[in-house]
Amino acid sequence: MSCQFRVAVINDEISQDFDHACSVAANDFGLQWIELRGMWNKNITDLDSKEIAEARRILEKYKLRVTDIASPLFKTDWPGAPISKESPHRDQFHADFDFKQQDILLERCLELTKAFQTDRLRCFDFWRLEDPKPYRAAMNDKLREAADKCAKHNVILLLENEMACNTGSGKEAAELLKEITNKNFMLNWDPGNSATFAGDVPYPDDYKAIPFDRIGHCHCKNATRREGGKFDWQPVGTGVVDWVGQFRALKRDGYHYAVSLETHWRGAGTPEASTRKSMQDMKAALKNAGLDC
Repeated sequence: MSCQFRVAVINDEISQDFDHACSVAANDFGLQWIELRGMWNKNITDLDSKEIAEARRILEKYKLRVTDIASPLFKTDWPGAPISKESPHRDQFHADFDFKQQDILLERCLELTKAFQTDRLRCFDFWRLEDPKPYRAAMNDKLREAADKCAKHNVILLLENEMACNTGSGKEAAELLKEITNKNFMLNWDPGNSATFAGDVPYPDDYKAIPFDRIGHCHCKNATRREGGKFDWQPVGTGVVDWVGQFRALKRDGYHYAVSLETHWRGAGTPEASTRKSMQDMKAALKNAGLDC
């Protein structure tokens, strides 16, 4: 089937059983791409050589290609800053690396890009601070340093806008991209995460503010807002994000990288059932946007 996007799903949003997750992605969803974050109750960065070999065998079995390594790189507190209120409470997907371990973690992630034959690596902008300004220049330097190291390996460093980190909204992502101009430093655009900010309009407002040529990956999920700044994850077809409009805009602008389902919503009872519902919604939005995916 011809589609200008690499339609994908994050494997552990289906199941920790990697073979089963790949079977669902390939056979039930009809996908050719998958995003790797964790399997067998381990973060991908903790897999040993035998587990990596087994994961590669399974990918080959289902003829799936890897969009990116969805690593926890830089999802940690910034040294010398106040401890973020987010850091002790967030789901880190079986990962727990402090700042001193980040350089080693980056090297490990680069090894994984080679093992899984992908040129993309996901990172974050450190746990969110009430006032990041005193540390912003140093954090930017660290991100540039990581991008420089990735460039030597022909790897794109994808920073995800994540509400628990210092770059959370689309507006914040646009500002960060102005400061870090490395060509291989791109955005993992997540409109669903941006939707958790009160008053934020992920599409069209945030999308228009982001340099299109700096978007290197896209996560697909949705959310509704409640009073007091709280929110609830939703299936892709329900919530703040206008996914039909967003997909149309990506199509118009010639985007050809991944659109990857990151379900998060669990309203169907299990991760797999909820992912099935959101994939159905995602494919409907793609079709309504005029995409043959």
